[in-house]
Amino acid sequence: MKILLLEDEPKVISIIKRGLEGEGYDFAVAMDGYTALKLAGLHSFDLIILDIMVPGINGLEVCGNIRRFDPNVPILILSALNSTEDVVKGLDIHADDYMTKPFKIAELGARMRSLIRRSNRHKIEDNTISLADLKMDLVTMEVTRNNKIISLTSTEFKLLEHLMMNQKRVLPRLDILEAVWGYEFNIGTNVVDVYINYLRKKIDKDFEPKLIHTVVGVGYVMKAAV
Repeated sequence: MKILLLEDEPKVISIIKRGLEGEGYDFAVAMDGYTALKLAGLHSFDLIILDIMVPGINGLEVCGNIRRFDPNVPILILSALNSTEDVVKGLDIHADDYMTKPFKIAELGARMRSLIRRSNRHKIEDNTISLADLKMDLVTMEVTRNNKIISLTSTEFKLLEHLMMNQKRVLPRLDILEAVWGYEFNIGTNVVDVYINYLRKKIDKDFEPKLIHTVVGVGYVMKAAV
């Protein structure tokens, strides 16, 4: 997942990158507003994080300019400006979320995941999610790959849906466990690995490219790249 981060404090940049290194994010960092706006125009990002008080044009101006050419990319403002008026200004200029400094890295990570999930839902067309030649209909629960119907159990379908809704994002095993089986499930279980293996046999074994990839020591990622 590609993230654009507008932040002029090296310490904050380091905290964010180190704190979220296990999430599989690829950060592009801009330390002034003009650079951030240029990067946003040249590249496609899954999420944009903007500080407000930065050199050049400020984060609110960057947000407003980005919205003129990309109304859909999730934008999160991360700023030390914490008054109600500041938050209202940020949201009124069409940021999707506003978080104040100082912040907890766990909360920032959770808000980022929420915005990305919401954005992925908006990308669904006609209740169908696709990746390469794999398609799943969320209404009929029909799954096909290369136009071949694949039979899945309800749990396999739920697992595949979670992976597909978070394409290109590294999903830790605990994240998958909570999303598919619920918080009350025993976190010491290997049920995630077992069901990933079931899915691989059905949607990857006889097809190319492989879509489910293991990230050693972390979890899994759904993507078409080898």
